[in-house]
Amino acid sequence: MELRALQYFVAVSEELHFGRAAQRLGIVQPAVSQQIARLERELGVRLLDRTSRRVRLTPAGERVLAAARRTLAAAARVRVVAGEPAAVLRIGVASCTTRRLDRALGRLSDGERPAEPRLVDLPVAARLDAVRDGELDLALVRGALTSTAVTVVRTWSEPLHAVLARGHPAARKPVVSLHDLDPYGLRLPARDSDPPMHDAILAALPMAPLRPPAGDMLNVLFEVGRDTEGWTLMPAEQLDVSRSERLLQMPLDPPVTVDGHVVTSLATPEPCVASYVAAFAD
Repeated sequence: MELRALQYFVAVSEELHFGRAAQRLGIVQPAVSQQIARLERELGVRLLDRTSRRVRLTPAGERVLAAARRTLAAAARVRVVAGEPAAVLRIGVASCTTRRLDRALGRLSDGERPAEPRLVDLPVAARLDAVRDGELDLALVRGALTSTAVTVVRTWSEPLHAVLARGHPAARKPVVSLHDLDPYGLRLPARDSDPPMHDAILAALPMAPLRPPAGDMLNVLFEVGRDTEGWTLMPAEQLDVSRSERLLQMPLDPPVTVDGHVVTSLATPEPCVASYVAAFAD
């Protein structure tokens, strides 16, 4: 079994499209198809269900994908142990810390591909530009994101929670429905503060916002905290309001999720991408 076959399989699994995977790898599509077919013959299982319209992982493919990522990361570690020093890894993030970020930094420092992470706080648009221009090694972005200028890999999913004032009528419920919240009470930050997240929230709403944007997220939370009918939506991992005297974070029923992505440059080697994705995945 060749590492190249695993590399191609990971690319197809993340893109769910042979053509896009070939473009990402910088090779022709038939070469990708041949390597995947060879890998399936060697393993004796079908890894992908593919038709003219879609590609999806089989249950065996899901298991092999996780193992393939670990294998590629381990191969990268061999190169490090052989003499390459641990590289500084510049990561573009939002100005908040989460358990996922803390855990990932530990994995990157001590895991399969040792690195020295350095966090850079930038707005989303600047994060993407910095990755494209080689000023960042990777960036984390939540929401609806596609791009032909960088490599975007969906890496995790997390629930959206409603953030309410503690005096809100729904504050005593264990969960809250979007249909039970006053549309006029909804506060959202301006789209230019985080376009992918803004678009993902709008897509989840059963109604259009009735109020103009309230600036950045800090202003939104301030507005929500002083209005007993006010509310907003945020990723569950992004905000810890457990110590706030004015705000309460509540799960939604039915649940609504948002995707998180690892973004790298088009030139980033596949083993590196695999190690970054493994660090931030669930």
